[in-house]
Amino acid sequence: MIDPGPLWLTLHLATVTTALLLVIGTPLAWWLATTRSRARPLIEAITALPLVLPPTVLGFYLLILLSPNSTLGGAWVSMTGETLTFSFTGLVVASILYSLPFMVQPLQAAFERVGAMPMEAAATLRASRFDAFFSVAVPLSARGFLTACVLTFAHTVGEFGVVLMIGGNIPGETRVISIAIYEQVETLRYAEAHILSAGMLLFSFIVLAVVYAFNRPRMLT
Repeated sequence: MIDPGPLWLTLHLATVTTALLLVIGTPLAWWLATTRSRARPLIEAITALPLVLPPTVLGFYLLILLSPNSTLGGAWVSMTGETLTFSFTGLVVASILYSLPFMVQPLQAAFERVGAMPMEAAATLRASRFDAFFSVAVPLSARGFLTACVLTFAHTVGEFGVVLMIGGNIPGETRVISIAIYEQVETLRYAEAHILSAGMLLFSFIVLAVVYAFNRPRMLT
């Protein structure tokens, strides 16, 4: 019998992470796409670090950063009475950092494709920068937003190393699908591991197929 708990917890984590990263990543991606600051390569490198950094390394430093003995972790304990480590909130924080490039990079590329001309045209019609962004840049970047959200959601669903380091394996709190698969393999429950793994494989394939199909250039007839 497969416990549905890890599935719902994983979907909850992926949904919360994607929603928060949409709010955080959109202005960051816009700034990266439009700025002429010399700091841009540095910020781009920091944003892309999770793509090349081993998850256990990122998880280790997050474990230190979020621990009750740290300034951030201690302040959180003082405010809420709970720790960031080995909690769902800690998983959200770790997931936001780990999935950041999957939100920012597609959005940055989409904003760069929009270019300056549509925004300048909106400015000539006396649209504010804020209004021009939401009425011009966002609709023209619809594909980028869909790609960013789908990839961020899927990447969060597949997290393992960072989740294990920060959250451990607490039923109903931090045991997501990847951790459940790991536990089943450790206890030689291969049948259950096969079911969850096959589901993850199918989910990943569907996500990639949708992204590639949606971003495929439409041929003019």
